[in-house]
Amino acid sequence: MAEKAESRAVELDIHDKKRVFDIDDPKLPDWISEKAFGSDDYPYDKKLANKEYEKTLKLLQIELVKVQFWQQKTGQRVIAVFEGRDAAGKGGAIHATSSYMNPRSARVVALTKPTETEQGQWYYQRYVATFPTAGEFVLFDRSWYNRAGVEPVMGFCTKEQYEKFLEETPRFEEMVVSEGIHFFKFWLNIGREMQLKRFHDRRHDPLKMWKLSPMDIASLRKWGDYTDKRDRMLKETHTDHAPWTVVRANDKRRARINVIRHILTSLDYDGKDRKAIGAVDDKILGSGPGFVR
Repeated sequence: MAEKAESRAVELDIHDKKRVFDIDDPKLPDWISEKAFGSDDYPYDKKLANKEYEKTLKLLQIELVKVQFWQQKTGQRVIAVFEGRDAAGKGGAIHATSSYMNPRSARVVALTKPTETEQGQWYYQRYVATFPTAGEFVLFDRSWYNRAGVEPVMGFCTKEQYEKFLEETPRFEEMVVSEGIHFFKFWLNIGREMQLKRFHDRRHDPLKMWKLSPMDIASLRKWGDYTDKRDRMLKETHTDHAPWTVVRANDKRRARINVIRHILTSLDYDGKDRKAIGAVDDKILGSGPGFVR
């Protein structure tokens, strides 16, 4: 007789209450489903209607194609860094941004763990190797900021390496910007119940199971640690030359639209249609650590 699989139920402290979450249980607990969308004091009660989302997204994607033509004509380079907790929606935001761009000049960079050779290099070296050449748009699905969050929380770097990173990164990014690269940094922020809901959705969707990693499971008890590291990162690396743009991302549709709007609003490209772009929603997107709840 086959042995019963060991439960992965964990007890979590959430809003001063003890909660049990078993990611293998097919039924999502009511205390998650009822509070997920509104967690982190999310400013809307419902998702953006899909019809409005699709219509708006198409207009924005047309503008992104214009950006590429402008880049090819002028040689302008763009980097967009997407950071956030696990399941914050980084991949979806990147896909919405890049899906209709010419893949010959728009690249997504999602580096795996460093090799032995890379571990012996200057920390930023393997990221710099992927930076854009003239006319390219590069989107980072996580970046050098692993050293400000995942690595110190999970014990993958030393305290000295972590502190050195926070000290050096503003200077490193100043060099990137002074090189003439258009540089965007997005932190996608979600509430805790929303993260748990998305983890659960991944676990029980055969098309998304690959997205749920052992690291995700290990992070379940480390919400507070990640929060502390996020706050320190935003404080130490939010600068005039390379500011953080914080996106409240419980609603993926609103998050994606406002990320793209911010990029388009910031670039001075040929044929820009400001009416098609629309206004950035300041309830969803803001600048720096002061926008984090």
